[in-house]
Amino acid sequence: MKIYGYDEKRLQYYEIKYLPKTLKYLGLIFGIILILGLSSSNTVVKYITDTESILIVKDENEFSKDKLITKIKELNFKFPHIVLAQTILETGNYESDMFEKNFNLFGMKEARIRINIAKGTKKGHAYYDSWEESLYDYAFFSSSYLYKIKSDKEYFQYLDKYYAEDPKYTKKLKQIIKKQKLKKLFNV
Repeated sequence: MKIYGYDEKRLQYYEIKYLPKTLKYLGLIFGIILILGLSSSNTVVKYITDTESILIVKDENEFSKDKLITKIKELNFKFPHIVLAQTILETGNYESDMFEKNFNLFGMKEARIRINIAKGTKKGHAYYDSWEESLYDYAFFSSSYLYKIKSDKEYFQYLDKYYAEDPKYTKKLKQIIKKQKLKKLFNV
C-alpha cells in the first residue's frame, strides 16, 4: 500500500516514504471502516471526478496580476515595484510565448550555480510548472545576489551590469514604474 500527501503550493501529490508500519496498518483499518460504512453518520459523500479535480487545479493555478502582486508582497522583496515592473517588461504584459509556455516571469536562464527550482530549459530559458515557481526562483536569485543592495539606484545598476541584455532595460523599467504608479501600489 502506498500513501500520498498533497503539496498545496505545487498542487500535486507526492508519495510518503518510510512511514512506520503501525501507522500504515492504522490507516488501512480506518480505511476499511470508512469503506464498510460502520460510522453512524448519514452524511452524503460526493465524489470528485478526474475532470473536476483537473478543473479545480487549473483554476487554483491560474495567473492573475492581483495574485502576482499578493505573492510579491508575501515574499517581502526589498524593491517590489521593480520586481513587478520586470515581470511586466519581460512577459510583454503577461502575453509572451515565454510566459505562456514556460511560466517564466523574468526571462531567466536556468541557474547553474545558485539554488533554483526550474524544471529545465526550453528555448534557451528556464521553465517552471507554474508562474509561482518562477517567482520563488527569482526570490532565490534575489537572496543570492541582491541582498546587499540598499537603493533603487543600486538595484538598477546591478540589473544593467549583470542581468539585462537590453541597454535600455532599466530605462524601460523606470517608465513602467512611473506610468503604472507601481511605487504607490506597494506603498514605497
